[in-house]
Amino acid sequence: MEFFDYFSNLFGERWPALLEALKGEGCATELRFGDGLEPYYLDEASVFAAKTLGVEPGDRVLDMCAAPGGKSLVLASGLKGEGSLQSNDRSPDRRLRLSHVLENSLPEQWRSVVSVTGYDGVKFGMHKKESYDRILLDAPCSSDRHVLNAPEHLKVWSVKRVKRLAVEQGSLLASAVDALAPGGTLVYSTCALSPMENDDVVKKILKKRPAMRLDEIAQIPAGADRTECGVHILPDRAAGRGPIYCARLVKG
Repeated sequence: MEFFDYFSNLFGERWPALLEALKGEGCATELRFGDGLEPYYLDEASVFAAKTLGVEPGDRVLDMCAAPGGKSLVLASGLKGEGSLQSNDRSPDRRLRLSHVLENSLPEQWRSVVSVTGYDGVKFGMHKKESYDRILLDAPCSSDRHVLNAPEHLKVWSVKRVKRLAVEQGSLLASAVDALAPGGTLVYSTCALSPMENDDVVKKILKKRPAMRLDEIAQIPAGADRTECGVHILPDRAAGRGPIYCARLVKG
C-alpha cells in the first residue's frame, strides 16, 4: 500500500520499529487543575509542544486550531488567569467539545480570560495583524498514527493528500506570522510523520517572512530527534510518546 511504501522509503531501517510503536498505545498524562474539575488526558509529547510556547501571566495568546482543547488547557495554566487566551476552531462540532473541555477542566479564575471563537485560521493575519504575543498553531495534518489504526482512512491515504495539507498548513502559518506581534513567539506543531508537513512548511515561511527566525528548543524529551528546524518526537524512541513535531519561531 502507498502509505507503507512511502514511510518505508522515508524512514528506511527505522520503519519496522516505528511502525510497531505507532500501532501501540500512546503515552498520555493526566492534566488536573483542581478538586472537582474533570481530568484531561493528553499525550506527553503534546504537552511538551504546548509548553514550548513559554506562556507567562499577562500574555496575549492565540491557540489558532485549538480543538479538542488539551493544548489550550496547558496554555491557560501558563496564564494563571492573567492576560488572554483565544481558543479558536472553525469546526462547530469540534468547538462544542473544546468549550466543554475548557468549562469543565479549568478553574473559574483561569477560565475567565479564555474565549472560544470559530474563525477561519487563515483570516487572522489579515484581521488581527500583530495582535498576539504568543501563538500556537497545532495545524490540521495527516494524523498518521490515527490513519494507521483506522482501516477506512488508511485506504484513502495518499501522498497527494499530504501535499495538499502542506499547502493548507503553509497558509495557516503565514496567517499566524502576520498575527504575531513584533518580539512575539510562535510554535508550529503537527502530529504528522512527513517532513513535507513539518520542516518543509517552516522553511518556506522563513523564506517568505524574513522577520521570522528559528528559536532553538534547548531542552527536549529523551528519545526525541532534532530536525533542521525543530524537534520530532516519535514513539519508537520516546517510550510511546508522539508523533509530535514542533518548531519555535520568533518575530524580530
